[in-house]
Amino acid sequence: MPRPSNGTPGLPSATVDPAALRTIAFVGPQACGKTSLAEALLHRAGMLTTPGSLERGSTVSDHDPLERRMQHSLNSSALHLDHAGVRIHLLDTPGSPDLIGQALPALEAVETAAVVINAAVGIEPMAVRMMAYAAERQLDRLVIVNRIDAGTDLQALLAQIREAFGTECLPLNLPADGGSRVVDCFYNREEGGCDFSSVEAAHRALVEQVVEVDGDFVERYLNDGDVDPAELHAPLEQALREGHLVPVCFVSARSGAGVAELLDVIVKLLPNPTEGNPPAFLRGEGEAAQPLQARPDPALHVLAHVFKVAVDPFVGKLGVLRVHQGTITKDSLLYVGDGRKPFRVNHLFMLQGKEHVEVPQAVPGDIVAVAKVDEIHFDAVLHDAAEDDHIHLKPLPFPVPVHGLAIEPRRPGDEQRMWEILAKLVDEDPCLKVEHVAHTNETVVYGLGELHLRVLLDRLREVYKFEAVTRPPRIAYRETVTAAAEGHHRHKKQSGGAGQFGEVFLRVEPLPRGAGFEFADEVKGGAIPGQFIPAVEKGIREVLAQGVIAGYPVVDVKVTVFDGKAHSVDSKEIAFATAGRKAFMAAVREARPIVLEPIVDLEITAPEAALGDITGDLSARRGLISGTHPGAAGQSVVTGQAPLSELSAYQSRLNAMTSGQGRYTLALSHYEAVPPNAQAQLTGQFKAKEED
Repeated sequence: MPRPSNGTPGLPSATVDPAALRTIAFVGPQACGKTSLAEALLHRAGMLTTPGSLERGSTVSDHDPLERRMQHSLNSSALHLDHAGVRIHLLDTPGSPDLIGQALPALEAVETAAVVINAAVGIEPMAVRMMAYAAERQLDRLVIVNRIDAGTDLQALLAQIREAFGTECLPLNLPADGGSRVVDCFYNREEGGCDFSSVEAAHRALVEQVVEVDGDFVERYLNDGDVDPAELHAPLEQALREGHLVPVCFVSARSGAGVAELLDVIVKLLPNPTEGNPPAFLRGEGEAAQPLQARPDPALHVLAHVFKVAVDPFVGKLGVLRVHQGTITKDSLLYVGDGRKPFRVNHLFMLQGKEHVEVPQAVPGDIVAVAKVDEIHFDAVLHDAAEDDHIHLKPLPFPVPVHGLAIEPRRPGDEQRMWEILAKLVDEDPCLKVEHVAHTNETVVYGLGELHLRVLLDRLREVYKFEAVTRPPRIAYRETVTAAAEGHHRHKKQSGGAGQFGEVFLRVEPLPRGAGFEFADEVKGGAIPGQFIPAVEKGIREVLAQGVIAGYPVVDVKVTVFDGKAHSVDSKEIAFATAGRKAFMAAVREARPIVLEPIVDLEITAPEAALGDITGDLSARRGLISGTHPGAAGQSVVTGQAPLSELSAYQSRLNAMTSGQGRYTLALSHYEAVPPNAQAQLTGQFKAKEED
């Protein structure tokens, strides 16, 4: 066993065979104890003299200053430990639904997803969600019930777990003495004291579940009444791979009960890289993509996947990757995706929280990092053979970021630096999006919820020392006309010297929705000389951009210039631009103008029990429901349309209606006229602003 350090993570053991590696991700809801459990495992394995504490800000994985201040994980963190000759790579992930962009990618790097449940709280939505994601990716799954010493009815909780996740969820151990210890149920065939059920019954259920995948063992079990668990390694791994068995382990990270037993479970029963289901690699793009199976053989060419990118203001870009095939060594030449120029691995690190421990090589199953490689990006596949370009993993089902904030620098002139920092933050999180909305001339950052964006703003301020101003994004309203009308303006200016003169008569007409803008010149007899017609159009286009009645762009209108007058000396382009602009404004005001609002297609995924509240809420907000249909993992999907203006802070309302289990996506559908009262409010605000 490695020598304990004085609060500093220990060094990794020498390079090992892939069969002596285990990879596991702790996933589940916030405050279920994932980070504390990781600390307890590190301590038990001799990597730490004492486990760290969230309250003291001394944990290995939650090392970010923001995490220590908020006392919960905001990023996934890579850890490693050695136990019984096996190297265990452990990923600790955040539990907030807003931060799922950090948790989901961890599933790409491991054989086993361990869903952690707080016994004092029970099964939370995030546990259900991550269990479904892990099943979809065909990972081996493990349920860890933490805080078994909290005085909870653990027998009832186990029944709830089996009801929620399936009868294949069976306990590998059972709590005893009020949760102060656990009793093994797989290798132990004897009746033992436990807090509920019996070791014998749990052992029998486990063996029966495992032997079902192998006919020979079924026959032996029926004939002999039992099978030595030591002989069941192959069928056990098959049962785990096929989801036929989802083991349940009981533990208390705080007291240490069950921690040693959990280490033994990871080493003895969980799959190594040669036993788990291979990752879903694809070669090629689109429908032509063909499945490609990576083989965990250190002697083959390299295939590795970057599942996390971290950008440190001082260290630079860090790419965290899982090796799936081949061996990466210091000085290896690797390609990034379909890049034509390889980079050299100058340093290869194994991460222990914030510590970077340099290692000589990494084999299939290892989780390592490379630094200062600008070409590396999230979801990149690294390889050492030029013919292996166009290989990628099956995309993860990330939720679409729709919670937006308009953002600008507090100090004028810092726009370029703001974009550079935001680009780095987007590199780190696949569920962040930044775009410049031309229609409103705003930079808008989109995330999964209020916490997600609050963390982004905290990073801007505390990590990058950048002050920003935010506000809700403006709705991209439009203006248009509903009738034909004419407008006229004579621009005449005399100021002692050369004057200005231009006169324009024009007509406006509505166009079909989405048609844009048309300009026609029907001037006869040179009433407006041809060289001034572009100036008239320029003046009209200025109004198109600025609006007439409410300050929003004018769309779906045809303008026909049919008459005017010019002066042989005083007519200039500026005069006709001004005349065209004011004639167009006059015509629009007479053409029954209206304000249009964006209508979005809305898709909501939520528990069926919440459908009544959701449809009622949407109806009250001028939404229209087009249908409902069953979704994955017992969820239902509601489709419909609603005005974008009615969906401000919708995720917060959806969380309230669905106990945090709902999510939604938006896509622009079309524009429709706003209700009369809304138009009166918008035009009134614009008029007041003009008067100011």
